[in-house]
Amino acid sequence: MDALGLAGPLRRALGDHKVITDHQELRTYECDGLAHYKVTPALVVLAENTEDVATTVRSCAEHGIPFVARGSGTGLSGGALPRADGVLIVMSRMRRILEIDPGNQRAVVEPGVINLQLSREAQPTGYYYAPDPSSQQVCSIGGNVAENSGGAHCLKYGFTANHVTGVEFVTPAGDVVHIGGKAPDAPGYDLLGAVVGSEGTLGIATRATVRLTRSPEEVRTLLAGFPDTDQAGAAVSAIIGAGVIPAAIEMMDALAIEAAEAAVQCGYPAGAGAVLIVELDGPASEVAHQFDDVEGHCRANGAFEIRIAADDVERALFWKGRKSAFAAVGRISPDYIVQDGVIPRTSLPEVLRRISEISRDAGVRVANVFHAGDGNLHPLVLFDDANEGEADRAEEVSGAILDLCIQHGGSITGEHGVGSDKAKYMPRMFSDDDLDTMQLVRCAFDPTSISNPGKVFPTPRLCGEVPGRHRGPHPLVAAGKADLF
Repeated sequence: MDALGLAGPLRRALGDHKVITDHQELRTYECDGLAHYKVTPALVVLAENTEDVATTVRSCAEHGIPFVARGSGTGLSGGALPRADGVLIVMSRMRRILEIDPGNQRAVVEPGVINLQLSREAQPTGYYYAPDPSSQQVCSIGGNVAENSGGAHCLKYGFTANHVTGVEFVTPAGDVVHIGGKAPDAPGYDLLGAVVGSEGTLGIATRATVRLTRSPEEVRTLLAGFPDTDQAGAAVSAIIGAGVIPAAIEMMDALAIEAAEAAVQCGYPAGAGAVLIVELDGPASEVAHQFDDVEGHCRANGAFEIRIAADDVERALFWKGRKSAFAAVGRISPDYIVQDGVIPRTSLPEVLRRISEISRDAGVRVANVFHAGDGNLHPLVLFDDANEGEADRAEEVSGAILDLCIQHGGSITGEHGVGSDKAKYMPRMFSDDDLDTMQLVRCAFDPTSISNPGKVFPTPRLCGEVPGRHRGPHPLVAAGKADLF
């Protein structure tokens, strides 16, 4: 039986309104936020509860049909790219906040709950949900769990992995299991650590228990204009080096500022080659003391204009330019690639200079807007697909930037995941043995490789997948260190 053949049995089991086979409706789901790649799924299931997911996955497992989970579709690495021969399981109808438990600083949510919605619901209790991707108004917590998403305030509070204490999980065999719970830790292997950030390759989270963070007593935000990114980067290193950990430090270069001004008229300092947004939160006395330090480090490193948000309205305006930057780039370029790489923070000035050189040599503009405090870069590589060869040059520049991140001891992704977009870059960062070991972990969950296949790993390997580069017994199996399923 093929994927489309599952339509009848699934309609009888789940209800006709939860199964889509119409081609035009299927095209609604042909890509996620990385719209450069599009695949129309064979079948879409609109899951409304855990049993819908488990029933669908069990049907897929019985017939060896691949499946892919999708939340709000805001991912930027093609992690929710469907399979033409597979089933797309859409989780956006599972959006109930099941419990807010301020006494234990926990909330229990379904995967389709919107990130910002949880903070708004928890706010009256004096708590909020700290991980805040730029898309937090529309992205889902299930997708955040799959991608281990970050955000501006993860410098101080950590990524999604630091805020998930338990999941209800449907395995690729269709079994419903529970990993962790409200307790901060559990004995045994860290299965939760394996699941969070696994990009749907180990199964599907159908419920998450997350940590809530106490709302800060005081929040202060500063916007500083610098002549160039070198001085802004030096200010970032000086702030962190002095032992101050702001809630967020964000940087935008001149081209990113130009795009934001064109889109939302955020009024950043005129003539700035770079701006920093620095936000501190916590006890009022501590924030006041550290804020003076931050302002001093900005001035000492060349800031020619510093503004301090007087109220929430002005703070929102500071953030409006930053949070709209990705979409704003569409005002100055018909096409662009959103890249995501990480470097050690102290390498910021050198890496930004090198990105500028790569951009100039290739004749491809690159705008930089990123989480400077933790070295998480988001270069926006601009091009016009209507001009022959520009898309290829942009792709080459994008790859060269990732190589630069690796050369400086960083990573090919900080918070967007590998997905289908960066799978080809994995061998630049990991050896064959590294990748094979990861595959063996995956095999323990998904021996037939039907859970979001084609993502993360560059070449199908081991388990039910067709062997790629190796011939003969796998080295880890031959050495008696692992079993081949």
